[in-house]
Amino acid sequence: MNLAQGRLDYGPPVAVIDIGSNSVRLVVYEGLTRSPTPIFNEKVLAGLGREVQSTGLLAADAIDKAITSLRRFRALCDRMVVMQLWGIATAACRDADNGKAFVAEAERICGTKIDVLSGKREAELSALGVVSGFHKPDGVVGDLGGGSLELTEVHGARVKSGSTLPLGGLALRDISSKSIKKAEKIARVALEDARVLAGGKGRTFYAIGGTWRALARLHMWQTGYPLHVMHGYAVPAKEAFDFSSLVHRVDPEMLSQIEVVADARRPLLAYAALVLENVVRIARPKNVVVSALGVLYSMLDAKEREKDPLIAAATELNVLRSRAPAHGEELTRWTDRFFASSGLDETAEERRLRHAACLLADIGWRAHPDYRGEQSLNIIANAAFVGVDHPGRTFIALAVFFRHVGLIDEELAPRLRELASTRVLDRARVLGAALRVAYLVSASTTGVLPKTPMVVERGRLVLRFENGFKALAGERVFSRLRQLARLIGREPVMENG
Repeated sequence: MNLAQGRLDYGPPVAVIDIGSNSVRLVVYEGLTRSPTPIFNEKVLAGLGREVQSTGLLAADAIDKAITSLRRFRALCDRMVVMQLWGIATAACRDADNGKAFVAEAERICGTKIDVLSGKREAELSALGVVSGFHKPDGVVGDLGGGSLELTEVHGARVKSGSTLPLGGLALRDISSKSIKKAEKIARVALEDARVLAGGKGRTFYAIGGTWRALARLHMWQTGYPLHVMHGYAVPAKEAFDFSSLVHRVDPEMLSQIEVVADARRPLLAYAALVLENVVRIARPKNVVVSALGVLYSMLDAKEREKDPLIAAATELNVLRSRAPAHGEELTRWTDRFFASSGLDETAEERRLRHAACLLADIGWRAHPDYRGEQSLNIIANAAFVGVDHPGRTFIALAVFFRHVGLIDEELAPRLRELASTRVLDRARVLGAALRVAYLVSASTTGVLPKTPMVVERGRLVLRFENGFKALAGERVFSRLRQLARLIGREPVMENG
């Protein structure tokens, strides 16, 4: 990454082929980084595991569909010059009698080794995906695939040993002979014996897997949720329990907004719902949060893993879209000094979000001035960031929005404001007002902010111009300084250093 030249250089793309019990997926990433950006993502619902529990075999037609998909994926990797390709396979391939032969053929087609994950390793990788995608995660991770459910406990970067249960949607439908009542009894008995769930009370349950994401998407659309970002979507446990109970007891086609769920996933919704319902009943978590990350984190070196994923993503977008990327770095230090002197209490998490907002504050500069605020807000609110919850990304988006349009918010979508508490809205206005001062003083050029510090001293908000920078003072600058001073209850002053 080169801040001065505004360039990113990660080398050739990297890719993962994930052969699951329900889907076969290819994800190609821009590079092997702490906050990886997918540049291609395709899945095929082959249904490899749909008969494994009853017949012990991968179905012939499912194998044909998977093999055809793998040939296409290999060709795509060749066209995209993918130099590193990782292949993994899960429950269906490890449980089926013909799984070994299928994996051998898949390796020949893909030109790489396919790692058939044990249940324990699959649970570990699921938990590492949560470590990768959430800031200081704490709770129980559940990865529901087509063939199995992996359960693991996570606290920060620490992952405990996990367990696996044959409760994937395809497996549960197979062993229950498509009887929802029988499936519910099987799930209830299996989950009541899952010791890891005992550690979930009052914590977060992180839900992973395509069918659980489909369930969450259905809930999101039924409630008119203002963001359509799946990763980090949080539902209170009681609401998740009630919604899951509804879905597993009615015909999916009768549900409002069912069209947002792919046809091939609809038959499995009820099974995924009854598993989630019982998980929530037994674990008694505070909320259910969706995770949409894959296995790439496990392939990073120790140095890359230590990076903050949100700051890494914001830094990359700063380099790609800002006029002067180094100015964004200067802005974080300039606002550090202001907030430290302001008397406003700021938590470590709020400081982290403020730094991300500083890095993203200029990404909309190429748009027409009338639309910079709106465009920046939409990019940030809906970006594929990880390591930030939805209220956090709302704060960042609002701060940058206010930096462009001023401190009025009548133009904001009323539903988006529902994600912002009074404190979040107030802090976004303060930061937006500070950014408005900084950009007018510096015109986005580097080297100015270190010489024009803004601090609170003796009840005054002082913007100081050091020698050689006095000419940057002006009436418009003072007007913006006064606007910020009103927000924090201080007297505005511009003076020479």
